[in-house]
Formats: sequence, C-alpha cells, structure tokens
Amino acid sequence: MHMPDLKEARIRTNKEVLTKKASNLKSNKFKNKKYFLKTYGCQMNVHDSEEIKGILENLGFVNTNILEEADIVVLNTCAIRENAHDKMFGFLGRVKHLKKAKPELLIAIGGCMPEQESIANLLKEKYPFVDIVFGTHNINDLGKMILENNHKQEIEVYSIEGDIYEGMDYVRDSKYSAWVNIMYGCDKFCTYCIVPYTRGKQRSRKMEDILNEIKELKENNYQEITLLGQNVNAYGKDLNLNYDFATLLEETAKIGIARIRFVTSHPWDFTDKMLEVISKYPNIMPYIHLPLQSGSNNILRLMGRRYTKEEYLTLFNKIKAKIPNVSITTDIIVGFPNETEEDFEETMDVVNKCQFDSAFTFIYSPREGTPAALIKDNIPLEVKEKRLQILNKKINEYSLMNNQKYLNKTVKVLLIGESEKDQNKLYGYTETMKLVNVIAPKSDIGKIINVKITDAKSFSLDGEKVIFINN
Repeated sequence: MHMPDLKEARIRTNKEVLTKKASNLKSNKFKNKKYFLKTYGCQMNVHDSEEIKGILENLGFVNTNILEEADIVVLNTCAIRENAHDKMFGFLGRVKHLKKAKPELLIAIGGCMPEQESIANLLKEKYPFVDIVFGTHNINDLGKMILENNHKQEIEVYSIEGDIYEGMDYVRDSKYSAWVNIMYGCDKFCTYCIVPYTRGKQRSRKMEDILNEIKELKENNYQEITLLGQNVNAYGKDLNLNYDFATLLEETAKIGIARIRFVTSHPWDFTDKMLEVISKYPNIMPYIHLPLQSGSNNILRLMGRRYTKEEYLTLFNKIKAKIPNVSITTDIIVGFPNETEEDFEETMDVVNKCQFDSAFTFIYSPREGTPAALIKDNIPLEVKEKRLQILNKKINEYSLMNNQKYLNKTVKVLLIGESEKDQNKLYGYTETMKLVNVIAPKSDIGKIINVKITDAKSFSLDGEKVIFINN
C-alpha cells in the first residue's frame, strides 16, 4: 500500500525524467464484462479516461452507460474544485448501494483526488468497499491492479515527480477530434492550485513522439487535434533541446491536419514567437484560452500568478491585433482570501476591457496543502456568491454580444455528433470554438461544412448547412 504525501509531492529535483513504454496489458479474464467510467474535471482528466478505457478494453471489458449493468465502476476524479469533490462522494453513495446487491462489483477510484492525503485516508477509513485506489502517476498499472484484486482494498498512490509513458492504447471519445498530451505536470505552484502536487513536475514529451502521434491521427482521418498540457506554452522548458512550444506548433501545422488547437496557456509564457506562428498558419485555429484568475494586482500577487493586470491587458491586446477574428476565453476566481470590493472591481474592469467570448468562473475554495489554504478565508459566502452573480451576468452579456456578430454569416463548422437537445440537429464547432447546432444530414458528421448562422444565444449558435452551387 502506498499513500500520498504532500511533502514528497512538493519536491522538485534535477532527476532525469524517464520515458517508458506503456504496458498495454491484455487478458480475456473479463471478456464481455461491462465497465462504467465517470470522469470529473478538466480536459486532462478526459484524456486520462481515454487511456483508462483502453486499459479496460484490453482486459475484455465493454463499455456501458448504465451503472446497474456494470461489473466494474471507475471514477476518474478532479481535485481542483469543491463541487467536484462533493459530486464524486455523492455518486459513490449510489455505487455503495449497488455493491450490496452485486458483491462481485469492482470499484476503482483514480485521478487527482486520491493524490491528497486527506482523501486517501478517508477512502481507507470510511470507504472499505472501494477495491482499488490509484493516482495520476500509475494509471499504467491499473490493468495489473484489476487482474490481481481479490476484493481487498488496494491503495497505490505515489507522490512523485513522475515519468512519461509512450504508446498507450487509447480508446478515444471521438473519431474526428483528438486530444494529444504534449506535457504532464506543472511547476508554476500558483498558491491556490493543487495540480503541481497531484500531477508532479513539468515533464515535456519529446517532439518527435508528439509529431508521430499527430501523423498517425491524420492518417486515421482525424480533422482536429488539441495539444494538451497544464501550461502548454511552457512546453520544452524542461528539455533543454533547443525547441519550445512555438517550434512544436509550427511543426504540427506543417503536418497538414485540418485544425490545431491548444489548451491551456499561461500568460507568463505567451511569446511573440507563438503569435507569429499562430498568425502564419491557417490550420492553427484563432482561439486562445488565457486564464486571468483576477484583475487585481494585489490578488494576483497573493495567487502567485507572476504577471500584473497591465501585463495581461498588453498581451490580450497584442493577441487581438495579431490574430484576425480571434476568440479569447478565460478563467476567473472570485472571493480569494482578502479580496476587497476594490479588488473585485479591478477584475470587473478587466472583464469590461477584454469583453471575453466566454469564461469559466468560480468561487474560491481552499485546497488542503496549498499555501492559499493557510490564509484566513475572511470573505462571507454571501459576498462571494453576489460577486459571482455580478461577474456571470457581465460575462453572459459579452458572450451574447460576441455571438451575435456571427448572425447571417457563413462559417466553417466541424460536425462532431448529434445534438443532445434535438436529434434532428448535429452539433459542432467553429474555428473560434463556438458551439453550433446545425440542421444537416448525419452523413456530415466528421466533416467540416459551411454553415450560415441563423440565431445567436449566450452559449451557442444555430445554423443551417450552406450548399454552394457551381454555375
């Protein structure tokens, strides 16, 4: 049994990061048994779940979306926000009742949440019916853990700097749009963030391995790839191989895949060289996610963000000037400890200046073990909620305003699948990452088509397929 240790998780050394071959363990032991996988959190967790699905299907499991049918339930968790914590434990209550009816049911919990000492201890003491607990560093061992488990709780969570695994058997969620990890971990240590502790130090994949994966995706007719990392534009800083994220972006663009995206960028590492490459290649999409977190220099300093409000605005305006029709989205936290009304107004000032296309907004929730958790949380919940309400109202206004610019215009949309709300429509995304619901035949799924926008809402667009007739 290995339990997490936050003191170990803080350690950063010059120890060489090893690149290892994924085990891709195969067995027929669970042939035609069913797995139910639930994912919480960020894009990194979603992509981790594609790896988890590959592991499970290599053991013979087949996917089910019906919890009661499952022979194994895997919860891939997130540690960043309190609501993800509450949702996971709420869902675990349902699974507990199911296990009483099905004693042979296997339950596994992975992801960032068990990397926290308090969570791992809670699972050990209060949730003995959970069979397997694993972390972000040993997803590769999950197949072995399942094969060897005898319904006795096994906790294997490592607080280490981490290595890199290549050659995983992913089962991807889409046949048209794919995530591609370019790096793992984070060394920024923003004071509120648990990620550097759960996911280890920054570890960049070798560029040739990334490019080979992208070439294979192109050969398999993928239309879009998203380069993925905690801070993608810090890519390569740890390798000392004379290339950086701008180099990787350019080499990726040259492969010729139709659409290239990347998330998430840190303002600190956004370079002029990156902007030159983005503006040079039409297959690099004009969409940037650029977390602000706060518009107050005082709060940014307390957060350890290492840029000022003024530097953020300078970068924002530079991006707008260099990339035509660019869409910029952001993350904002309200109610950080010691955030005054004036600090909040500074954030609103940046929002009004930038008029973001959309934003992920959050009330601050302390993460045990982070420096910010030691600061007295001196802002009443009702004040935080009021600030969030004011912020969201303004964000939604600007989102609608930006979406209305698309009315009656024809844009290119990559169609991903059937709309959840209306099966007569398909959904997809513009080059600027706007969600569009389209009246089009199902045979168009996976294609990039021309769509005329007929209606604009705060969070989506409606449109109809445009057919050009050659005279």
